[in-house]
Amino acid sequence: MDNHATPAPAPAHPFARLDPHTVLEALESVGLYGDGRLLALNSYENRVYQAGLEDGPPVVLKFYRPERWSDAAILEEHAFVDELAGHEIPVVPATPIGGRTLHEHAGYRFAVFPRRGGRAPELGDPATLEWIGRFIGRIHAVGAARPYASRPALDAHSFGREPYDYLRSHGFVPPELAATWASVVEQALDGVARCYERAGELPLLRLHGDCHAGNVLWTPDGPHFVDFDDSRMGPAVQDLWMLLSGERQEMVGQMADVLAGYEDFCDFHPRQLYLVEALRTLRLIHYSAWLAMRWDDPAFPAAFPWFNTQRYWQDRILELREQVALMDEPPLWPV
Repeated sequence: MDNHATPAPAPAHPFARLDPHTVLEALESVGLYGDGRLLALNSYENRVYQAGLEDGPPVVLKFYRPERWSDAAILEEHAFVDELAGHEIPVVPATPIGGRTLHEHAGYRFAVFPRRGGRAPELGDPATLEWIGRFIGRIHAVGAARPYASRPALDAHSFGREPYDYLRSHGFVPPELAATWASVVEQALDGVARCYERAGELPLLRLHGDCHAGNVLWTPDGPHFVDFDDSRMGPAVQDLWMLLSGERQEMVGQMADVLAGYEDFCDFHPRQLYLVEALRTLRLIHYSAWLAMRWDDPAFPAAFPWFNTQRYWQDRILELREQVALMDEPPLWPV
């Protein structure tokens, strides 16, 4: 595998000192006592553990990546999720302990959550999509009530231009592909700008932000929504398009199913559909930069060994070229 050279890693990654002993100490620092069972859950941006307790059901501890969010931004997320729970929307809010939801131990900020199980939803089922759409509509009805004060917006600058500039300035793209990659990213960002122009001015609201199937857990009572860590201000369609898959005609039908439930609780501006492929394009650019920015964390090379290879960047060039063409096609729904 052709991994080309990258900048020298930092001396220690942010979670270097977070060992099982420290996790259990953090649990004890808020008055909870583990029974020795500790399971690392699938998370890369943060570190998340399920811990068994001596006198109660297991809990989930989430340790926030240092320097990513301010305390105020984390607490805004906690408050939003708690607000949703207060409206009987199936989410998993942080557990208040001693009147607080955000705690600190050994230099790490963390929160405690109840454990919630579930399976992946069957997104090929129209009834499932409509059910999920109803709850997203309810989330957005609450999210539109007031803006975030400390969390940023999801837009073409934060998810496009900034990641692009980071990748260019840090030498991750192989020299022989750098010019081609930069050219296609510029074309893609121009396409994103055209999509936003066609969509016009749209309201922004508090979103889940990362509403893919992995963050929607299904139970006999229906869906519940987890991991609001990427919650930001943005257009409503951001929480809808990641539920779509397959060929264009399939996605048209899926969007119809989602909106059939969504519009029971929240108005949807059809012009937002001009943003579906633009938001997908921004996510692709942002994802590459996210991997690059976290490459000094040992969990990332182990989990994403294909990143930063010659083949990886060749595939990204082809992928973005496809997006440039898709952004100039009509939207998925009449506008």
